[in-house]
Amino acid sequence: NPYAGLVSHLRAAWLSGKTRPMEYRVAQLEALGRFLDEKKQDILEATASDMGKPSFEAYFTEILLCKNELNNTLNNLSHWMKDEHVDKNLVTQLDSAFIRKDPYGVVLIIAPWNYPIHLLLVPLIGAIAAGNCVVVKPSETTKNTERLVAEMLSCYLDNDCFAVVTAGVQETTRLLENKFDYIFFTGTSRGPSVGRIIMTAAAKHLTPVTLELGGKNPCYVSDTCNVQNVAQRVAWGRFFNAGQTCIAPDYVLCSVEMQEKLMPALREAITEFFGSNPRESPDFGRIVGDKQFRRVRALLCSGRVAIGGQTDEKERYIAPTVLADVLPSDPAMQEEIFGPILPIVVVANMDEAIDFINARPRPLAIYAFSCDSKVVNQVLERTSSGGFCGNDTLMHVTLTSLPFGGMGNSGLGKYHGKFTFDTFTHHRGCLHRNMGLEALNALRYPPYSQQKLGLLTATFEIKRKGMCTLL
Repeated sequence: NPYAGLVSHLRAAWLSGKTRPMEYRVAQLEALGRFLDEKKQDILEATASDMGKPSFEAYFTEILLCKNELNNTLNNLSHWMKDEHVDKNLVTQLDSAFIRKDPYGVVLIIAPWNYPIHLLLVPLIGAIAAGNCVVVKPSETTKNTERLVAEMLSCYLDNDCFAVVTAGVQETTRLLENKFDYIFFTGTSRGPSVGRIIMTAAAKHLTPVTLELGGKNPCYVSDTCNVQNVAQRVAWGRFFNAGQTCIAPDYVLCSVEMQEKLMPALREAITEFFGSNPRESPDFGRIVGDKQFRRVRALLCSGRVAIGGQTDEKERYIAPTVLADVLPSDPAMQEEIFGPILPIVVVANMDEAIDFINARPRPLAIYAFSCDSKVVNQVLERTSSGGFCGNDTLMHVTLTSLPFGGMGNSGLGKYHGKFTFDTFTHHRGCLHRNMGLEALNALRYPPYSQQKLGLLTATFEIKRKGMCTLL
């Protein structure tokens, strides 16, 4: 196997205990901070070359949010690493019971192309903080960003413990043949199918995984809301990064009346954001590749094009587009769109919208808009998804205090902030007993008796609170 030597090298470094001291972890995390500071312009240029990513969006997602994760981790790492002391029963009162935060060992992080720095560095920050050695594989789809990571990251991190592997599908398949102690995979529009491949490879070594897979995120808009605000927040979330965001609102569910009100408001929002010709806007990106462009363009035949619809294959440009009167059987409703197209599906009311959502695989995010908080809460309480955001889109992902992850088709596991540290940490249950006081242990040793069982029950039993015992 072409990667066996590399993995063995990292495993030897991990077994040496090099990554365990807090000082070492902090030094490597600070080096990542220098990478973000010193290569800021290179990151902006690489993402612009790869997918026409506006520098504002690239700075916000690829640099600022990464630095937030980094600084939050550095601010809290000493606390996160500490042993967590736990409650004890009567028998173990004189002993030490605690959870030790152990690193897994050698972990693999496979990043996607849509946020090629953010979705590589955020899990990497947690993996380093947890004391692991790491192999990172950037996406081969965003060539310029891949080259930047491959050439520059090794200049900042300890090459004995951290490695960048550039690989296509065939090479990644060979990489996955190696035994890793944890695999973290983020997929894009083909997330679930590739997620199954990753999970199958991991199963051969009984390796735990985190899968971030995306999905069709519904956005319910009730009849009672500020239409202008809804249009701006939904348009921003859908057309940010030219729609290539795993948590973007994938389709709108609303009544016929709301569709009629939303259409002019969405048109106005799109014009306000990108001008009368979004193709000329410096603030609107491009589809990442030819294959992805053709896939997204094919979805334009769904419903009727109410706004936008223009395309240019040479530029990989698809205009910010809204599709009206889309049927559940239309092509745009059969797969995650992952492009700047927003279908509107008409439903009679909130109950029908909730039934529509629940009849489909659990999405990565659900959005609900209403001036009535009871409506937002009803959608929250009666549906299931990785995350939820009421009266806005995307913004829940900016909080390091919230776990981010999917369920079912949209993923497995969670990360961000302390959740990333916990993901890459084995929580080891530990009991350190007193060597003396053997008389206390006699209750559990044979020969057994009813008297011993009664005393054992009294010392080990956990009683439900509020229960009284009649003597």
